[in-house]
Amino acid sequence: MNRWAIELKADGKGHDVDPAAACAARETPAIFVWIHLDGREGETLEWLKEHAGIPETVIYALTATETRPRCEQIGDGALINLRGPVPATQEAPDRLASIRIWAERGRVISVTFRALDGIEEFRERMADGKIKDPGDLVAGAAVVITKRLDPVISDLGDLVDDCETAIEPENAFETRRRIAEARADAIVYRRFVAPQREALTALAALDVDWLEDDDRMHLREAADRFARMAEELEAVRERSALIHEQLTDLRAELIENRALLLSIVALIFLPLTFLTGLLGMNVEGIPYAKEPWAFDAVCILCVAIAFIVGGWFAAQHWFKR
Repeated sequence: MNRWAIELKADGKGHDVDPAAACAARETPAIFVWIHLDGREGETLEWLKEHAGIPETVIYALTATETRPRCEQIGDGALINLRGPVPATQEAPDRLASIRIWAERGRVISVTFRALDGIEEFRERMADGKIKDPGDLVAGAAVVITKRLDPVISDLGDLVDDCETAIEPENAFETRRRIAEARADAIVYRRFVAPQREALTALAALDVDWLEDDDRMHLREAADRFARMAEELEAVRERSALIHEQLTDLRAELIENRALLLSIVALIFLPLTFLTGLLGMNVEGIPYAKEPWAFDAVCILCVAIAFIVGGWFAAQHWFKR
């Protein structure tokens, strides 16, 4: 089964333990244990009901299929939902994976449905004794998520910058595709970044004894970075909309210029078509039909008419529109 637990022992290091045994020993003082479960396993819900010893509403919140960032204090514990990027090596329909956390003194239970970038790093840090209580784990997770997500948001801003400098007729269609992708990504990220800032702010203000002052400081710092990312995403969305309008105008201008060129060509050939159609009628009485020089004269006349009509369009500046 894809579940594990790591417990902080008296030697100051984290050691792998059985998750069920760790839950059974939750009343033991001065220990800290982190239990992690895979929500995709069908037994996770029943396992939590049997071993976790937490309120049923929390159990269902930990195993809910769809979640949004939130923080809610329940007794001496807290239910926390956060979103972070998935590992770059994995393909996923959603770019952000959720982690659901129940934190209380001496214990943290986390549930994920998809791989979350950085979770193995936290497991190693706890094994090294660098995470000593729930406050360290929750605050550290928030900081790591912001560090992993910040470059992704910055790349979106850089992509919009590149698109702004590439608004040229020859790049219009490719730029329009790229800016549409950037706008869609910004909407997806902002959907979770904005409420995550509120969740971290609420978490930093919780009245619980397992959150120390430095943990609250790190949480407020992470919330501030999420506020900045939300502002950046809003700017990306607005700039993308503006660039999209510019590209639409550019595309309409290109189509208009091409239509104008076709209209000029049609207007040049209109009198020529009339002349050749008139002289091409298979009836008696066409002037100079028997003369050997008649064909050359008609060709010269057609060329002259084309030059005259084209010159008039040039004098009216139609070719520069």
